[in-house]
Amino acid sequence: MKLLPPEHGQDNRRDLAATPGKFAFAMPREETRRPMPDPVLTLPPGETIAPPSRLQRAQGRARIGFRRDGDVVRLFEFHQQGCCKIRLPRVEIGREPEAVLLNTAGGITGGDHLVYEVDIGAGASAAVTTQAAERIYKRSVGSVPGRVENRIAVGSGAHLDWLPQETILFDQSALERSLEVDLAEDATALFVESFIFGRTAMGEDLRTLRLADRWRVRRAGRTIFADGVAIDGDAKAILGRGATASGGVAIATLVLADPAASTRLAGIRERLESCQGEAAASQWGELLCVRFMAATGQVLRQDVATIIEAIRGRPMPRVWYC
Repeated sequence: MKLLPPEHGQDNRRDLAATPGKFAFAMPREETRRPMPDPVLTLPPGETIAPPSRLQRAQGRARIGFRRDGDVVRLFEFHQQGCCKIRLPRVEIGREPEAVLLNTAGGITGGDHLVYEVDIGAGASAAVTTQAAERIYKRSVGSVPGRVENRIAVGSGAHLDWLPQETILFDQSALERSLEVDLAEDATALFVESFIFGRTAMGEDLRTLRLADRWRVRRAGRTIFADGVAIDGDAKAILGRGATASGGVAIATLVLADPAASTRLAGIRERLESCQGEAAASQWGELLCVRFMAATGQVLRQDVATIIEAIRGRPMPRVWYC
């Protein structure tokens, strides 16, 4: 397009395009317009275009180990790779160390694979938690579920508090998670895992969900606790049944492996009376198990923290209150 004075090229000017003033817009004649040819890509002989690559997925592995050195517990092993990271916040003098697990990918979706390993040496003690609640996002069509593997070893006379924050499952998400624990003959440990089904503040319903969560706890090679949660389909309908969650959207399981577990049962049941959601405790042998169910994630979080603090005799890791 070019600008022409009003007295020049009157036959080329559109009446509607003309404007008062010194210049007017002039359009070229139709016969002067030439269509642009379609682009043609020519490849050398024998070369082809590669198919689109698969979507990038998060991969990560982190491992941490602690050992007792005289009167203190020291960091013995530290490894992090990919999106799995570990932070070591400062703790009060005389307290066991804390390790905070992070997933820098910001969540988990189909095809992601994360591995966390914790090794507590003989006589040592530590607490392991997560920076925030883990989010499990909608997966792409055709992708495999996200995978998380947690592997824990606790040595002779050692103790571990495994206290990750909640896992929030979004609609159309898929997750396969495992917790594999190997305890020495006289080791003790406290474990908790929590699920929130949907973003309750947004009114989200989980109509499509695939979840497989597997626990295996062994002492000196023999299995002492085996548990699992499996949901495949309409999660809201499944959780609405009386034998599952009676319409609740948040659940948790807590397990204490300790030869003195029988002495803790009465006190824990007394503390359960103050819980806002539904909860119940049972004990057999060296195991104390508490199941939680709540109408909201916030209620579940408060109830779980109340019982854990009663068992540990001290506050939750600080990251739980950040």
